[in-house]
Amino acid sequence: MVLVTGGTRSGKSRFAQELARQWGGPVAFIATAAPRDEEMRQRIEEHRRSRPRHWVTIEEERELLRALTSLEGVGTVIIDCLTLWVSNLLEEGLREGEILKEAELLRDELLRSPYRVILVTNEVGWGIVPVNPLARCFRDAVGKVNQLFASSADQVYLMVAGVPLRVKPQEIPR
Repeated sequence: MVLVTGGTRSGKSRFAQELARQWGGPVAFIATAAPRDEEMRQRIEEHRRSRPRHWVTIEEERELLRALTSLEGVGTVIIDCLTLWVSNLLEEGLREGEILKEAELLRDELLRSPYRVILVTNEVGWGIVPVNPLARCFRDAVGKVNQLFASSADQVYLMVAGVPLRVKPQEIPR
């Protein structure tokens, strides 16, 4: 399991796709974005064009476990992205604890699965403290979900200006 995190437009999706290409074999791409306005529709279309046509694409805003059970004949699964998934769950009315339980179930299923897994997410806690409770809940939930997946991941990359920095495993100086 590989977790790719970073800021907006830092190259996370591109890096995840390149990693999957390097691994070779059939790839399934699970997209969590919802086309709720024209700008998001354009972003989604841009992402669709960036993926090879022979990859299986599943667009699933919430039910990631169901999406995983529908896969056949793939070796690598990319989930892009956990941040939007958390947002979708919040929009449905789930609370932080419920979101963390969903994340634990997803993590456990991914660890049991036969797939190589690449998860894309965002670092959202490096800015100011949000002014309203919903935004603070979002920031906190994403941070905790990221920690959960990072602790279980074999590798974690932080994308900075298109450059992947390996965070885990890291060499500890002696």
